[in-house]
Amino acid sequence: MMTVESPRPAARPSEPTSPAKLRLTSSKIRDAQLDKLAIVYVRQSSPQQVLENRESTARQYALADYAQVLGWPGERVIVIDEDQGQSGTRAENRLGYQRLLAEVTLDHVGIVLGLEMSRLARSSKDWHHLLELCAIFGALLADQDGVYDPGDPNDRMLLGLKGTMSEVELHTMRNRLDRGRMNKAQRGEMFHGVPMGYVILPHGEIAFDPDEQARSVIQIVFDKFDEIGTIYGLMHDLVRNRVALPVRLRSGAKKGELDWRRPSLPTLCQLLHHPIYTGAYVYGRRPCDPKARYSTHRNRGRKWKPMAEWKVLIHDRLPAYITWERYLKNQERLRQNLRGQTTPGTPGRGASLLSGLLVCGSCGRRMAVGYRTRHEPHYTCNGHLLNAHEQTCYGLKATEIDQLVSQQALRALEPAALELSMKALDDVERERARLDKNWQQSLKRARYEIDLAERRYRAVDPEHRLVAATLEKGWNDALQKARQVQEDYDRFLRESPPRLTDQERATIEALANDIPALWQAPATSNAERKQVLRCLIDRVVVQVRCDSEHVAATIHWKGGYESHHEFIRPVKTYAQLRDFESLMARIVELRQASHSAAQIAATLNQEGFRPPKQPGSFTKPMIYQLLKRRRLIGNERSYDELLGKDEWWLTDLSREVQMSCDKLRDWTVRGWVHCRKTPLQGYRVLWADADEVKRLKKLLAQSRRGMQGYTQDLTNPKPRPKQPKRR
Repeated sequence: MMTVESPRPAARPSEPTSPAKLRLTSSKIRDAQLDKLAIVYVRQSSPQQVLENRESTARQYALADYAQVLGWPGERVIVIDEDQGQSGTRAENRLGYQRLLAEVTLDHVGIVLGLEMSRLARSSKDWHHLLELCAIFGALLADQDGVYDPGDPNDRMLLGLKGTMSEVELHTMRNRLDRGRMNKAQRGEMFHGVPMGYVILPHGEIAFDPDEQARSVIQIVFDKFDEIGTIYGLMHDLVRNRVALPVRLRSGAKKGELDWRRPSLPTLCQLLHHPIYTGAYVYGRRPCDPKARYSTHRNRGRKWKPMAEWKVLIHDRLPAYITWERYLKNQERLRQNLRGQTTPGTPGRGASLLSGLLVCGSCGRRMAVGYRTRHEPHYTCNGHLLNAHEQTCYGLKATEIDQLVSQQALRALEPAALELSMKALDDVERERARLDKNWQQSLKRARYEIDLAERRYRAVDPEHRLVAATLEKGWNDALQKARQVQEDYDRFLRESPPRLTDQERATIEALANDIPALWQAPATSNAERKQVLRCLIDRVVVQVRCDSEHVAATIHWKGGYESHHEFIRPVKTYAQLRDFESLMARIVELRQASHSAAQIAATLNQEGFRPPKQPGSFTKPMIYQLLKRRRLIGNERSYDELLGKDEWWLTDLSREVQMSCDKLRDWTVRGWVHCRKTPLQGYRVLWADADEVKRLKKLLAQSRRGMQGYTQDLTNPKPRPKQPKRR
């Protein structure tokens, strides 16, 4: 064990004592260490201890005299006290401790003095790190019990034991405090603060905010969220109507006073998620994770816990603004606003009406929305991409399914038209009355501030101009603020009077009774249409097959009712048509009956056949493509047997006459050349015997003089002999 030579008896108080007389001698203190610095480390764990535990602080500063007693001169003693008010649990935030380590590693330190080892470190990691450095660089440690050499095994064991005891003492105190805190929380009395709308009374109880307008605004927030359903929409509505939120200041010169602030997303989010507004006391919603202290991010590690993991939940403990059932409904609505596989997300402004509601009938996943252009949404199922397997789920264009669901929703709303019109009138009047009440309260508050500023101004001595000028300025500011509030209120009355006029009531009733017109109105946004559909429909399940244009849709309505429908979607190719083989068989049959392409298209349209992409009808080019697919025809230009006696293809005759194809085509339109078209592809077939070829050459020679140079006999073709009817 370490041995320390005891000092000589202290002198009598009446006799002055010099450091030389009180010098201690120890075999552990060598001349090499006396040539270095003696560092006194001073620390208190909290600012409160710095103010109240002054005796402990004085004892720590007195260690500088103790270092002189041990043999160090006064100019070689350094006091490090930068860590006053810092806890010893961590070394990262203690600048003084970091400075101490730096001096030791620079081999400037001969001894480190502390009142006790817990002043240096409360963590075994930090404590043993200091011991290791002191042992390497030959620095000693000293406290009120003696001097220790970290390089000596016996002293090292004793110092390690002291460090362990210091750490255990810290954990013991922490556990005692945590248990006391938890015991107070289980009684529902542990409060670090309360949100807006509440105040803490002097005796510790929680009560409603005494300001009537503050309570009214909190109720407005919850009522508007029930109407709008999203935090973004709620914030925009409050800002548009100039509704400010009441905040009690928690610090500063105006601590406890009411401050009215502009609504913000974090504030509204906290207000809607806080269970205190139901009258419930909750503790442990966001405990501090031990990993958070090793993170550079301020809030990392502090995560909101689900309700099942709350440590304390006491219902009906505090005054309530809403019921617990309404709170749970709001939480579920906020959860549904997050877009995911199990939640639809908030309605967006896009053209698709079923985003978040459409479900793939094959895999059960919610279908995603893509936009090829701004007004052409397309629903797709990405299950095969996420699971890396062959595609079995297919998408569809949004036009047909959106139109089907919209028609069914409007049909469901028709019986409730009268009830909706009455409710719309009540909602508008109630909303305007609520906002008017808030403006009236703001006016009362502005008038009170004017009266208060006036009383303060009149109460001061007029001769005291320094104070009187300040109070006069405050009075003028209150007058200007009241004037601004009055002007804003006048604008509100002009735009939205509390009582609806007869014309406004008639307009609302007409719109509510004609729901389809209201649905199609340009003022109705896609987000509002989506909100209406989500009030009526839980989800829409579609069965899309790659080999059929027919899609089965099942609408799951609110309340459990299901309706089954079928519609036709546009597909990319003819092969995806369900009746493709019967379509081709019918086309072959009509072709064999010597029908032209136009006749085949008209017949198919009459019989109810439809092309894949276009929702309209078949045309001649489509029929030609289908006949070519079955190799019933090729390119008619390649079949010379289609030409009769003295008949030419247009390009061949233009080459013979040595003129352009465009000019010869124009002559056929004018009737200067006999012409017919092939039945399917419509190629031009011209008739011209030897005499006609000579006439065309002469006509071409005259064309150089302009239109006036043509002679009548050259523009009239000779009669064409009758040709046998071609099949």
